[in-house]
Amino acid sequence: MREEILSNLNNPRQLETLYWTNKTTFKAAFNTLYPQLQGNLLAEGWYQRLNYKPDELAWGTAKERLFVVGASGLAALLAQLPKIVSLDEGYFYSRHVGFIVFPLLIAYFAWKNKISWKTGAWLGGLILFALVFINFLPKNPASNTLILSCIHLPLWLWSLLGFTFGGGKLKGEVNWLGFLRYNGELAVVTPLLLIAGGLTTALTINLFGLSGWKIETFYFSYIVVSGLAAVPIVATFLTQTQPALVNKVAPVIANLFSPVALVMLVVYLTATVFSGKDPYHDRDFLLLYNALLIGVMALIFFSVAEATPTSKKPVQILILFLLSTVTVVVNGIALSAVLFRISEWGLTPNRAAVLGANVLMLSHLLYVSVRLFGAMTRKSDLSLVGRSMTFFLPVYSLWSAIVVFLFPLLFGFK
Repeated sequence: MREEILSNLNNPRQLETLYWTNKTTFKAAFNTLYPQLQGNLLAEGWYQRLNYKPDELAWGTAKERLFVVGASGLAALLAQLPKIVSLDEGYFYSRHVGFIVFPLLIAYFAWKNKISWKTGAWLGGLILFALVFINFLPKNPASNTLILSCIHLPLWLWSLLGFTFGGGKLKGEVNWLGFLRYNGELAVVTPLLLIAGGLTTALTINLFGLSGWKIETFYFSYIVVSGLAAVPIVATFLTQTQPALVNKVAPVIANLFSPVALVMLVVYLTATVFSGKDPYHDRDFLLLYNALLIGVMALIFFSVAEATPTSKKPVQILILFLLSTVTVVVNGIALSAVLFRISEWGLTPNRAAVLGANVLMLSHLLYVSVRLFGAMTRKSDLSLVGRSMTFFLPVYSLWSAIVVFLFPLLFGFK
């Protein structure tokens, strides 16, 4: 390796190839050669690259830490409102679960990105309007439009978070791809915090149990609920201040699970042929189809969001293309099942919502599949795949707003 480094010292491309062939051997060989290479600018750059170590972990500024602590405490307080003011927990959490965290995360990124007061006022006004609207809907637990509004409201708030994360620009391009990457990193950090919290909970309860104190009810009602409300905020803080925690883990997870998801999906589709069940007459089976569809779509988007134009190998792009193609088949089956149920039993709020979502997802998947095919055949760049993913996100936001705010009116609060 030493001879190869010396012979290619003035060939940056070949040095890069040697480095990626065997990083450990390359670093050891280069460091032994470095004393005789001092003065060479390229060698100096490689030495700094190979031996750089950050002095200490960065935990954000003091103001940022204070903001996160305050926001976490406020989220915990909001989660405890039903107990503080004696509200019905079912009513409160079904309508307000999105308001416990999303406005605080929106405020966090609005502060970090220094968005204008005008944009901040618009965001605050939209959140306040949604809060008032959802509370003025008739209190009818059997209302399908109420349930749909409660389900889609967090999705709409999530889109406002994406707009704020991307810079809150009313004019210009919003960084939606960065927002998808943030969500993927959040999906990595959040379970780690939950596992740590679960271990702490088990240890605390058992230690008190040994002393004769039964604190399970109190602990779960106050500590666990408050902790769950604060987790997304703390996880967000970690993704922004400690990117090294997830920058390397997230792509590995995406690359590992993509082929697994492809095999699972093919096996599942094959098994359904022989199971005797179908989504055309089995409503629960149709819901499972759609849940599976959303999960696989999220995996595809996460995989591409974590990629760079040079980080994905042809085999990985092929797997993503096959995965998207199989997912298109699943989506097509689900969409045909929804259309069949509408033709047989008429249009209902639930069927209208699922129909719109399936049409959007199918259109989106087809677009992404075309771009993946282009990247696989080297007719286009992988960056175009990322753009194809983010192109539809504002459309999803618009659709979720229609379901939240217009469906109750269009279907007479049924």
